[in-house]
Amino acid sequence: MPHKAYKFRIYPNKDQQAFIHQTHGHCRFVYNHFLALWNTSYKEEGKGLNRSIMSKMLTKLKKQDDTAWLRNVDSVALQASYEHLIDAFNRFFQKQNNYPRFKSKKNPVQSYTTKNTNNNIAIVGNHIKLPKLGLVKFAKSCEVEGRILRATIKYNASGHFYVSIACEVPDFKTLPKTNKTIGIDLGITDFAMLSDGRKVENQRFTAKMEQKLKREQRKLSRRYEQAKKEKRDLRDCMNYQKQRRKVARLRERVAFQREDFLNKLSTELIRQYDVICLEDLNTKGLLKNHKLAKAISDVSWSSFVQKLMYKATWYGRKIGKISRFYPSSQLCHVCGHQDGKKSLDIREWVCPSCGTVLDRDLNASRNILAEGLTLLTQQP
Repeated sequence: MPHKAYKFRIYPNKDQQAFIHQTHGHCRFVYNHFLALWNTSYKEEGKGLNRSIMSKMLTKLKKQDDTAWLRNVDSVALQASYEHLIDAFNRFFQKQNNYPRFKSKKNPVQSYTTKNTNNNIAIVGNHIKLPKLGLVKFAKSCEVEGRILRATIKYNASGHFYVSIACEVPDFKTLPKTNKTIGIDLGITDFAMLSDGRKVENQRFTAKMEQKLKREQRKLSRRYEQAKKEKRDLRDCMNYQKQRRKVARLRERVAFQREDFLNKLSTELIRQYDVICLEDLNTKGLLKNHKLAKAISDVSWSSFVQKLMYKATWYGRKIGKISRFYPSSQLCHVCGHQDGKKSLDIREWVCPSCGTVLDRDLNASRNILAEGLTLLTQQP
């Protein structure tokens, strides 16, 4: 069954906050403990640990006097820690990420995951029931659909607490057919150019907040230097910590603005069109261009495409992805003449074959649509 996630801000009281921080520390200990054992096992025997071995070892750890404090927190959250380690190694072996590293308590973002067993995770009015925490007040921005599978409790650098709930939804309502198709050319000057001529402006969230961020970041740097000069621990410097949270909240606001924009745009497109065609962009490769890396990170093409993909799966739409090497900007969408790389350097060019005046981005989006539809018809 398809899964759907919901994210809410929670407002735990002081006792609940202390318990969340305690659980974060215990889960971090379990993860680091088994990572160290995994490294030792691999050096000595040439193989790592498996799920069964770690489960038995965790049980023994709880019975030992020096680690009996592990019994104080949610046992499922501790089990999820070594499950995350297994997943990290699986991704490493598939060359999806780097070798797993030890977790640090200095990391500004801390989280743990727990599963729903015997209805110990539930929505009760404007409170959410969580294992070992009881009822926690939360900002209920929407109704939760489906059966709750698990919850991840996260503490951000901003000092805010959030819960992400993963639900199993038995049946998504397929959207009615519109018999419309669209091609999308993603860019930086404009976030997207649609093949019907509509432009979606680049909101430039980071640029709008940049001056304020610079000012607050300079204050943070001065307080850091002052603490360093006085040889004080940063955790004891209240002015530094207050300013650190202020900077983190500004960055968090930018991230939430971007997320809201991408969600609304992707949902609008999914509702309006049966087929959406776009390019398979090499975002990682493009980020190596240091002149454009900041602007590319701000527009978040990868996140936008990802949202389109899973929403299309939910609501019965089709996504056509064309090769990143397809010369969409160089081909005339009217006659198919290829004008070479010089067409990439100008916003508008004239096709030497048919004389059509072509806007680079609009022409590209129409070529993307045509190629995407062709690829979809060739699929079995």
